[in-house]
Amino acid sequence: MTDDTHGTIHEHAGGRTDDDRTDGRSARGPLAGLRVIETGSLIAGPFCGQLLGDFGAEVIKVEDPGSGDPMRQWGSHLPQGLSLSWPIIARNKRSITCNLRRPEGQELLRRLLASADVLVENFRPGTLERWGLGPAELAELNPRLVVTRITGYGQDGPYAKRAGFGSVGEAMGGLRYLTGEPDRAPSRTGISLGDSLAGTFAALGTVMALFAREHTGRGQVVDSAIYEAVLALMESVLPEWELTKSRRERTGSTLPGVAPSNVYPTLDGSAVLIAANRDTVFNRLAELMGHPEWQTDERYGTHAARGRNMAELDELVAAWTREQDAEALLDRLHEGGVPAGLIYTAEDMFTDPHFEAREAIVRLMHDKLGSFPMQNVAPRLSRTPGAVRELGPELGQHNDVVYGELLGLDARERARLAALGAI
Repeated sequence: MTDDTHGTIHEHAGGRTDDDRTDGRSARGPLAGLRVIETGSLIAGPFCGQLLGDFGAEVIKVEDPGSGDPMRQWGSHLPQGLSLSWPIIARNKRSITCNLRRPEGQELLRRLLASADVLVENFRPGTLERWGLGPAELAELNPRLVVTRITGYGQDGPYAKRAGFGSVGEAMGGLRYLTGEPDRAPSRTGISLGDSLAGTFAALGTVMALFAREHTGRGQVVDSAIYEAVLALMESVLPEWELTKSRRERTGSTLPGVAPSNVYPTLDGSAVLIAANRDTVFNRLAELMGHPEWQTDERYGTHAARGRNMAELDELVAAWTREQDAEALLDRLHEGGVPAGLIYTAEDMFTDPHFEAREAIVRLMHDKLGSFPMQNVAPRLSRTPGAVRELGPELGQHNDVVYGELLGLDARERARLAALGAI
């Protein structure tokens, strides 16, 4: 999606007003006025940038002049070679090309960071330092700069220099071991969860660092490791092992000791997920099933008892659901206050009235594909909501406006840098 409308940029450090944006339009969201330079690639770093851009930050994405971010080529594509991932992960961003392996490119980044609030990067530890762009040097250049660094293993420790992908972080953080059926090898989710988690924690850390800057006047380093982002979600697996020598295992569609909470068959061949493990909710389910006596039954009357008798209880619930069509069953469960629902595919999301009412799916016009749907911004803020303003840009689409208006490079200098392979 092209956008040839450019506004005036005023170069200075710290926050900016809406008039300072490169697109000349008013930004929306609580991060409006912040300038983010994103040098990350693939998913973890760019997802952090996507989240910041969703909430109004001006995100300038720095890409290699050759092929740009590999996400332009990775993921799902249409036959004509158009990426279906790129318009989402690069939404609300400006694209410039800059060869950071050349001294000229490093100097350009240095100049950009002098007027920025945040740098997002996911190079291997030590890469920025080799280029003379480490946090210490950047702090001298711009003491208010927040440097957000995303890697597989973090900036220090014996594994820091290893190459780290999201899948490896998911394994090291413990998620892979617990994913799948107990009689099979560990599985994975169908999305790059580890990368997105690291990007999410990086965005959270960035906002916290910006908040702290309001009190101290100085930026700091945000160190987000993929394996630690995954580990943060692992609940009580560590004390379970340390204190009881109990190791969680793969349990398929259930959680250990949590019942009834599973997927159950229906008369019309569908499957309904019912989550009735809490005492009060289970009591409602027992009433609906015509077995109020289960509320005080020693096998089912408490959360712990239901967990011990999970297999037996699941069979009883399944026998009940098999006698009803999914729609009628869900109506009864919803009316009875029992959490339940279908397992949605993308097709279901497009036709669901709740998705429509809350505008969970937003559409923007793609210059080649027409109406382009994607997930809307989350979470929702009542007074300063985020927004999807534009789709991912073409490679180097904003070179002229950023290098010309922000850095003041005239057309001849830009042509010289291009001839050198710097941009």
